[in-house]
Amino acid sequence: MKHLTWFIVFITTAALAFQGSGGTTRAPQRVFRLDGGEVTYVVGVNDSGQLQMIYWGKRLPASQEFTTPKSGQSLSSFDMSSNTTPQEFTGWGEGLYVEPDLKITFPDGNRDLVLKYAYHTTSRDELDVVMKDISREIYVKVQYHIDPTTGIVRRSAEVSNRTGTPFTIEQVASGTYHLPRATNYQLHYVTGRWAGEWDLQQQPIHGGKTVLESRRGTTGSQNNPWIMINHASDHDEDQGDVWFAALGWSGSWQIAIVQDAVKGVRVTAGPNAFDFSYYLKNGETFQTPYFYGGFSDRGVGGASRLLHRFEVDSLLPHAPHPKLRPVLYNSWEATTFNVDETGQMALAEKAADIGVERFVMDDGWFGRRNSDHAGLGDWTVNPTKFPHGLKPLIDKVHSLHMDFGLWVEPEMVNPDSDLYRKHPEWVLNFKGRPRTEGRNQLVLNLAREDVHDYVLQVLDKLLNDNDIAFLKWDYNRNWSEPGSPAAPAEQQKNVYVNFTRSYYDILQKLREKHPNLEIESCSGGGSRVDLGVMHLTDEVWPSDNTDAYDRLLLQEGFTYAYTPAVMMAWVTESPTWVNQRSLSLDYRFLSAMQGSLGVGANLNKWTQEDFAAARKMIETYKSIRETVQRGDLYRLMSPREGEQSVTESVSRDGKQAVTFAFLHSSSQLYPFPRIYLRGLDENATYTLRVAHGTMRDDTPQQATGGYWMHHGIDVELRGDLQAAMFILDRQ
Repeated sequence: MKHLTWFIVFITTAALAFQGSGGTTRAPQRVFRLDGGEVTYVVGVNDSGQLQMIYWGKRLPASQEFTTPKSGQSLSSFDMSSNTTPQEFTGWGEGLYVEPDLKITFPDGNRDLVLKYAYHTTSRDELDVVMKDISREIYVKVQYHIDPTTGIVRRSAEVSNRTGTPFTIEQVASGTYHLPRATNYQLHYVTGRWAGEWDLQQQPIHGGKTVLESRRGTTGSQNNPWIMINHASDHDEDQGDVWFAALGWSGSWQIAIVQDAVKGVRVTAGPNAFDFSYYLKNGETFQTPYFYGGFSDRGVGGASRLLHRFEVDSLLPHAPHPKLRPVLYNSWEATTFNVDETGQMALAEKAADIGVERFVMDDGWFGRRNSDHAGLGDWTVNPTKFPHGLKPLIDKVHSLHMDFGLWVEPEMVNPDSDLYRKHPEWVLNFKGRPRTEGRNQLVLNLAREDVHDYVLQVLDKLLNDNDIAFLKWDYNRNWSEPGSPAAPAEQQKNVYVNFTRSYYDILQKLREKHPNLEIESCSGGGSRVDLGVMHLTDEVWPSDNTDAYDRLLLQEGFTYAYTPAVMMAWVTESPTWVNQRSLSLDYRFLSAMQGSLGVGANLNKWTQEDFAAARKMIETYKSIRETVQRGDLYRLMSPREGEQSVTESVSRDGKQAVTFAFLHSSSQLYPFPRIYLRGLDENATYTLRVAHGTMRDDTPQQATGGYWMHHGIDVELRGDLQAAMFILDRQ
């Protein structure tokens, strides 16, 4: 059943008072059931007035009822019931030692916060439970929304100050998810660094706390704000129960995974508590980021596919029908900073010749930008490089039946720029302290209203003056000296939240003013990829590392959390600057065709044979693009586990399946392992098309889905760094 159904079981005889289209209830005990997709999520108010998890997992029959929960028992004076009860949102008080969702310091120095149920409101697809401190006028609205198709739950909280005086939030989370008690859980997450993002990690969950975080001001690639948890005994990627969670926040963040004293697992997430505080005035509210959680009984593969479906259908701009990603060309490797009108026009002609749909001019077009030492912040067209502005180039690109895109880095400034000379106070800094540069640049303080307005104004003018369809929005360093000295001392740490909110606001306003504009989130690679920025951008840049073999590992890690529909993947030069590894053009294309295809190679160096091969590959990609970008992804062989990598994508209508196979190195005459496909109709007949590579001689041209899945298919791959691709079309 894909349509959302709500069940609210009232365990009380108290009268109900309904307001508006939803209901508002002020009764002491409630049980609330949410159903979406194949998932049931149940919470309740226990006998202590706490909001408590009851059940989260496989969808249960509608007839199943739940009794009022009871708070956990104290194990001893060291582990009181507040720590053994699976509370959905906790204040730091009442003997709490596990990770709190909210910690506040009041003007009198008091820091005790005990939240109890006050009332709740419901609508067709939402539940809000309002909690209140036992003596102070502090209210927390714990917010739930369940996606009707995937069953993914969106958690958040709104903290309201009605005390009459300001107070300081020292720690705040969007909420806590709870897993049933067990001793064999395994945690999956990704780590990384520049050019080495998306490194998949697995470790057992055991007593104590595991913290994943970014303290960098933005999302960061050291960790990504996504996790999966399954049972360690589940070895098949498409079998077993899996819970997953992802935080939609592009600032400093934290996810804490705790196995508590009774072997329950708690997952709490929100803005990072390190160096954090938020000064909340009387009458103000603080809204937390969204924290998404989901469940699948089809293994980590099924969990990935569920999250991909949610991202495409419910999260991305223009959901549930976001545009397919066009084949893109980017000029960076061909010209670096040495862009000019003539050179870009020549590249545009070559890009159009191979079937490119979007031409993007990268860095170097503005200010005195001849290297990374100057010009950031001065977003006016360089008159020497483009004496007639950008219009002649854009007109040329349009005449070649491509749209035009541009690289920008709006949140940064070089000290060698007109903007910095005019406004040195606009950067993040601690007054009287050094200003640490990264890539010869500093970070503009978007938390300042004047900086926000400047960035919005210059981008709006750029888009008004030029027919630009796409911005590659880059962000090439993390924060240092995160001060905001123009703000009062007690409000300076608000910068962590206000910067990110301002960034979101600029993206939102640009999209409103320019509804056809598309934006890529890029941060020196994958350092700003999360469900918060994905709601406002159309694609993301996973890594500056475009080595086609390395990308097999990077892209695998990426797709555990994020859909190939937004995963930009470029065909670039060989040997690569990363590893000095030589790779064939076919191999490079097939690696990139597993995502949203782009070309970043220097076309001025290509041979006629290269152009012919590229035309063929791009034409093939366009015929499978919807399947790759929006289909169900199956990771059949992992490059982390051997010499082979195989992925399969099955279109939503089941009519097409596309498989990519890669061999790093063969040895001792061993053949490539047999490939067993998944996700096909057992009884349907599929016709095989080999787009690249060869199959074993006895491979049938037609067979049932059952044959391809259970008998399998043999690909002939031998040697080093070889690749193949084949397509199954359902008859």
